[in-house]
Amino acid sequence: MDNGSRVNREIYARFCESLKVKLLGSTYHYETPKIDATISVVAVSMDGACMYINKEGWREAMAGTIALYDAKGERRHTIYLGATPEYGKATFKQRMEQEMAHVKTLYPDATYIGIADGAPCNWTFLEAHTDYQIVDFWHAAHYLANVAQAVFPDSEAERSNWLEYHCHNLKHYPDMTAGILDELRGLKERKLSRTAKEQIDSTITYFTNHRQQMNYADYRLRHFPIGSGVTEAACKTLIKHRLCAAGMKWLEHGASLVLSLRALVLTPERWDQFWSKINRYGFSFA
Repeated sequence: MDNGSRVNREIYARFCESLKVKLLGSTYHYETPKIDATISVVAVSMDGACMYINKEGWREAMAGTIALYDAKGERRHTIYLGATPEYGKATFKQRMEQEMAHVKTLYPDATYIGIADGAPCNWTFLEAHTDYQIVDFWHAAHYLANVAQAVFPDSEAERSNWLEYHCHNLKHYPDMTAGILDELRGLKERKLSRTAKEQIDSTITYFTNHRQQMNYADYRLRHFPIGSGVTEAACKTLIKHRLCAAGMKWLEHGASLVLSLRALVLTPERWDQFWSKINRYGFSFA
């Protein structure tokens, strides 16, 4: 390698390190766009997707979203965050807290809700920062679909009717979890396979653990979102589509830059804000 190539690589490495500090640290503050509507609800959600870290194997990267909704339940703006795998997820959670603190200064009177699947680590964080916690409706529906398959393995019509009936009731009528739990316990008395009964047991456990987070009829009356589809999509767009192509292996340093840049692109106006600051202040290569 000649001296010119070595110098260029050193400059590039310092550039990347400076970029990482600006992206992941608190160097830059981003303005949230002015929204021509009253923001009534702020939904905070987080989820993970696995990516391959070199010499470590498959680890869970994180995607987080903070979505702003108007009084009619229309999503008006979404902030996206992504983070590479980290034991304990402390850095990711700190960045989420910083973003939420900024949003709360803008919308102190909004109702803050947390939406996630059943992972305990998600709820530990969300319960500390939101007024209401909602388990994603589609995860609950997936458990019911497993029961329908277990009870009606040979009849697609019965399976479909059972699932549609129970999902509709769960979504539109109050206090339905108690009735569903009673029915699930009754289904266990049937002559079913061991695997089928295990599916029912798993669903009973899930609904029992999260029944206080499944008041979907009430949430819909308040125009709360009941699904974490925004964050599920972020897992694919931020993480899977870019970092998980065939044969890809990443170092944490490079992956963190890519995730943070993609989050800037997804969050309206942030990409332009970031490069405006770069144009104004430049990079430090010290």
